[in-house]
Amino acid sequence: MVMSDKRDYYEVLGVEKNASEGDLKNAFRSLARKYHPDRSTEDGAEDKFKEIQEAYAVLSDQEKRAQYDRFGHNGPGGSPFGGFGGGGGFNINLEDILGGDFFSSMFGGGGGRSSRRRGNDIRIRHTVSLQDIYSGSSEEVELELPTPCDACDGTGAEGGETQTCPDCSGQGRVRMRQQVGPFVQDVVRECPTCNGAGQTAAHSCSPCDGTGQTMKMTTLRFSIPAGTEEGTRLRMRSRGQPAPKGKGQQGDLFIEIEVEEHPWFERSGPDLIMSLPLGYADLVLGTTVSLDHLDGKNLTIKVPAGTNSGDTLEIRKRGLPGRRSGGRGDVIVLVKLHMPKKVDKKSKKALQELRSSLAPKDLIDRIKKDASDRRS
Repeated sequence: MVMSDKRDYYEVLGVEKNASEGDLKNAFRSLARKYHPDRSTEDGAEDKFKEIQEAYAVLSDQEKRAQYDRFGHNGPGGSPFGGFGGGGGFNINLEDILGGDFFSSMFGGGGGRSSRRRGNDIRIRHTVSLQDIYSGSSEEVELELPTPCDACDGTGAEGGETQTCPDCSGQGRVRMRQQVGPFVQDVVRECPTCNGAGQTAAHSCSPCDGTGQTMKMTTLRFSIPAGTEEGTRLRMRSRGQPAPKGKGQQGDLFIEIEVEEHPWFERSGPDLIMSLPLGYADLVLGTTVSLDHLDGKNLTIKVPAGTNSGDTLEIRKRGLPGRRSGGRGDVIVLVKLHMPKKVDKKSKKALQELRSSLAPKDLIDRIKKDASDRRS
């Protein structure tokens, strides 16, 4: 006997072998909602959906289920489905099983109409300075946005006059039969004639060419809270694309915040990080550096004598506002040795005279001793 490599149908649906008809239907309903090809974005969703359909088509038929319980996938008949296909595939009315709410959620209609339809969201990017992030700011932007056509109230019909769609009889959806692999299924789709609105224009509106939308210059005013993170999206409700044919809610507008690069600061949460290149003499003797800061006051950086390249200095509470903590972050200064690309003859001579006095005593001997100690 040739063993089938198919999964057990009860395992596919996640039910016990004594599952009732209601248990099977509920299991199929849940899995079909999850893996329906028109809804799921998971990899392999279509194959899983076919597997679920096949399992339910067999187990929901009492005669086929009894035969499957007796023979498994190797039942008599020789069909690609182990003897349970009947030679003509399975015919499942998915809308009857899944319910109209499933298709309404997919195609945006309550009871087949477009009352729940919604326009698409719009995203724009807006760039601000680190100074704006430090203190917060009020912004004003002008741009063209789609708005409902005034001439037809967004319906796309001249004078707002519409008529019932002849293809869907005003339902906004049409039923069609399609082949999914070996299965024939009845599916409900958004009506392509009226785009799910249930109404069509008696005569197209001229100003908007029947689209129900026109582009209009719009002024947007919004606030950037202090401490806002890069990539934050500010939401303006009902400022997005109008709903198709004026039937439904307008989409939202999202403003994604981008922050300009600063000449010396980088951000790490509420902290500001900067690199400070200094000469060797400054590191040995110490120095003080003063820079302009985002708060309008000078940022004074005191570098102690004997500072090493790679050391960090912290200046407390001069960073950005913390969105969660409520306090301010710190300024963290990374000290680096500045190495000049060229040195003039006079400086070279001075360095050569200082070399012996600046070099660590017995440095090579100490390195050799440390290496010997590690080996032993």
